Amino acid sequence: MMAKEEPVEEPGEPSRTAGGCVLLVLAVVLVAVVFMVSPTVGLLALWAVGTLLLWRAARRMSVSSATPPPRGVAPDSDIDAARRRARARGAYDPNGVMCVYHAPREEVTETDSQAS
Repeated sequence: MMAKEEPVEEPGEPSRTAGGCVLLVLAVVLVAVVFMVSPTVGLLALWAVGTLLLWRAARRMSVSSATPPPRGVAPDSDIDAARRRARARGAYDPNGVMCVYHAPREEVTETDSQAS
């Protein structure tokens, strides 16, 4: 019988989790050494690192994290808003309350916006 050929494993990229664990162990050792030298300096260092990380996280949450505007809907201009108000209809419900119904918004396509 023929011997089965085992697949050759190619070396992959190092795991990000393994790298994170190594950095975590190094950070814990560094904090332990600083606390052994002086507890006051250790506490001040922890506060400084915490403040730095909080500042960095706040800087990352910029305008890019905001929800983008919907695509295909043009912003209202004064003229468009006046036209929509003119097309609005009023009606009374069974309780005698007046309800205003607005016509649905028209979506703008690229060909419409280039034509004007």
